[in-house]
Amino acid sequence: MEVTAIGFVVFLIAVAAVTFFVLKKAIKMAVRAAIVALILLITVVGGISLWMFGSDKTSEKPPANVIKSR
Repeated sequence: MEVTAIGFVVFLIAVAAVTFFVLKKAIKMAVRAAIVALILLITVVGGISLWMFGSDKTSEKPPANVIKSR
């Protein structure tokens, strides 16, 4: 699950960089910086939440004992 979190963070950082350069001439610096900051904030929160809550706890448990009936 950590790989997913890292991939998510890298992907959104790339999106933020592309957004910054695409909006370079279209929008003033303050608005552009605010949009990139919002994307990076979403990146950090999403990456942390995937890392903290995304682990599969069920795979760590031993299998339940099954009693077969006749």
